Amino acid sequence: MQKQAKKAATAASRNSTSTPAPKLNINTIRSQERAGEPAQPEPTMDPDAMFNHGFLADVYKLRPSEDVVTRFPPEPNGYLHLGHAKAIAINFGFARHHGGKTKEEYSVAIRETIRWLGFTPLKTMFASDNFQRMYDLAEELIKKEKAYVCHCNEVETKLQRGGEKGSMPRYRCEHAEQDVETNLNKFRGMRDGEYAPQTAWLRMKQDIENPNSQMWDIAAYRIPKDQEPHFRTGTKWQIYPTYDFAHCLCDSFEGITHSLCTTEFIRSRESYEWLNQLLVDFQPMQREYGRLKLNGTIMSKRDIKVLIGTKTVRGWDDPRLYTLAAIRRRGIPPGALHSFMYELGVTTTTSSIDIKRFEQSVRRYLEVTVPRLMLVLDPIPLVIEDAEEQDLDIPFSPKDSSMGSHSVRLTKTVYIDRSDFRETDSKGYFRLAPGKIVGLLQMPYSVRATSFTKNDSTRAVKEVRAVFDREGKKPKTYIHWVPEGSPKAEVRIHAALFRSDDPKSAPGGFMNDVNPESETIWPNAMIETGFHEVRQRAPWPEAQGEKTGDVGPESVRFQAMRIAYFALDLDSTDDKIVLNRIVSLKEDSGKAS
Repeated sequence: MQKQAKKAATAASRNSTSTPAPKLNINTIRSQERAGEPAQPEPTMDPDAMFNHGFLADVYKLRPSEDVVTRFPPEPNGYLHLGHAKAIAINFGFARHHGGKTKEEYSVAIRETIRWLGFTPLKTMFASDNFQRMYDLAEELIKKEKAYVCHCNEVETKLQRGGEKGSMPRYRCEHAEQDVETNLNKFRGMRDGEYAPQTAWLRMKQDIENPNSQMWDIAAYRIPKDQEPHFRTGTKWQIYPTYDFAHCLCDSFEGITHSLCTTEFIRSRESYEWLNQLLVDFQPMQREYGRLKLNGTIMSKRDIKVLIGTKTVRGWDDPRLYTLAAIRRRGIPPGALHSFMYELGVTTTTSSIDIKRFEQSVRRYLEVTVPRLMLVLDPIPLVIEDAEEQDLDIPFSPKDSSMGSHSVRLTKTVYIDRSDFRETDSKGYFRLAPGKIVGLLQMPYSVRATSFTKNDSTRAVKEVRAVFDREGKKPKTYIHWVPEGSPKAEVRIHAALFRSDDPKSAPGGFMNDVNPESETIWPNAMIETGFHEVRQRAPWPEAQGEKTGDVGPESVRFQAMRIAYFALDLDSTDDKIVLNRIVSLKEDSGKAS
């Protein structure tokens, strides 16, 4: 999945007019932004808009409350993904907007992700905390003649519900006619381990004629196939409540006023209300919003496990994925995620979004929140023969003076990118070539190339020589550079992991759609020394979730001028800098520069 750009550069440079890494030319990831002419940032979104107007405003009007309590209940069997970020923003944001609180379920990893996104739960709760209370209510449901123990298998149950196509009449099995005492004894037998898995299950006695399948006597308790000890209750319980039984009751136990979930649960609302009305006094309100679907990637835990198992990606946090762990490692700041969610708003329809739209939102956010540095991916020396060494004071941002400035040493030998020099000039080419004048960003003068030398064996350009052009004529373009002695860095440029917008529909499966060029590594890049100050002053920007000081390397973010936005990777050490591209700059229009 990866290639070493150094090898590509060596091979490509044998042709004097070719670029060093043909499958990822630096020119393809450049912005058209010119020195001194920065693009103006687009207006930021109102973070309160999605709560003041539209779907969420209507939800609150249906049930106004002085003490709003929401909850975020993810499944604990995998990493959170971008879709969960929407759920977090909605549930925590809705409660925060109305002066309430959110309760969170499950694990340390999930709790850390929520904290990183800038939210603090009122309480962390586990369904297992209420196992005894739910069991007691299950017995009460049996006593109300609204539940029974069934011994039907999967095939029999499907027939009762109308068959494979739902075309046959629905009916209840004989177990539904058992008396209360029989059902209680059988249910207690399930609890005490007297039944094998799949031989007995507790069903709610609802309305088999109801057109809603969630009312067709769905399961309340099952005996799991996996009899390993529960991670919190050990071997105490042999039976466990289903989601449909536990979800609504736990919402009531915890005082959840607004239970906000995706539209896949819209049918469940009827059974949710049916069960709560039978068993509890406090009645939460469930409402459903549209899911977030990101085109061009996969977010299924099962599919991601395949990618990891085949070593297509390194793990759940590989920057080419869209798990929240991967998004964080890639360097996308939490504020950019919030901004993206605010842009989308909340409706009852599924939001099908292209990756480009997501990245454009991130790009707008980074444009005004991170400092700028110079980074050279494929460096070659440029000797400025008449240069006098001096320190240049360079601002971290041309737009925000509060970011401050840093000193960069102008040395006689500087390093430019190999792709910014051609052995032979051509019409429409504005960068460096013999006899040609080009500007160097932040330099006092432009330079004119006078000569170059090549490696005897590879025939690659190994050095360019130049002099200052002191006439003061403005050059047609500027290129970036770093001084001699600048730190080295390994730079990872990640492209789309899949070649199509719908990997799951690819012939032969999504693995056949994997992009073999989804990662390019530049092992010998150089970055200016201002990086050390950027690293020391992180996080960039100082978002709520990264204010505590407990921040990861990904909070070291910057714009590499003319290249892309980058963040420090967790593979970095005190002696080695590893960078991930967050997003590219604005796309090149195809015009030579």
